[in-house]
Amino acid sequence: MATNLSTDFSRYDQKLEFILRKAARIFAEKGYHSTSMRDISRETRVSLAGLYYYCKSKEELLFLIQDNCFGRVLERLEERLKEAATPVEKLRVVIENHLSFFAANMAEMKVLSHEAEELSGEMYNHVSGKKQQYTRLVRQILSEAEQERQGANHTKIDLTVATYALFGMMNWIYNWYDPRGPLSVNDLVDNITRLFLSGFLNGADDGELSLTRKSTKAEQLSVWRGTEA
Repeated sequence: MATNLSTDFSRYDQKLEFILRKAARIFAEKGYHSTSMRDISRETRVSLAGLYYYCKSKEELLFLIQDNCFGRVLERLEERLKEAATPVEKLRVVIENHLSFFAANMAEMKVLSHEAEELSGEMYNHVSGKKQQYTRLVRQILSEAEQERQGANHTKIDLTVATYALFGMMNWIYNWYDPRGPLSVNDLVDNITRLFLSGFLNGADDGELSLTRKSTKAEQLSVWRGTEA
């Protein structure tokens, strides 16, 4: 059922979009498990019967929020990439698209980050498939950008590290970024783009960045002082 629900989100009316926006905000503030359908009913002023007309469960509400967000950001990216000529231009489009979309949808971003594992069965698989599609596309663009920059002074970065480091930088903004604050979305995009593409210490050589250990002695890194794991 979940896959059929998500195949054409446009067929839903504005009332469902209103419910999903409110539900995302409540999930972001209270957490998915601490939110009840009555909470959503009270906040939206839609009766419980009305809520169940649009979705059969709280999990389905979460599914529709996640599915719509990943679908929208991926669709928007694919459309905008048509205007990018080089791999680096494509990478800039990836960063700008992701940050501008989620800066305008901060509650949804928090829900996607915090409640990613709360879906089950077909709904989980469907959303997971879209996330994987999005990740593969970004990874491919990073690979193309790296190949374009290969040269004598280029040190190859593991693509898995690069991909998830980029998503980590972008997805963390919901914890600290205020779209109404002094840092505009354009400034945010510019700073993170330059930070990721050029690094914080632009021009530092590999010798400066190499990590050398003065001792090969095994170090106990556990937070616990005892010998038991």
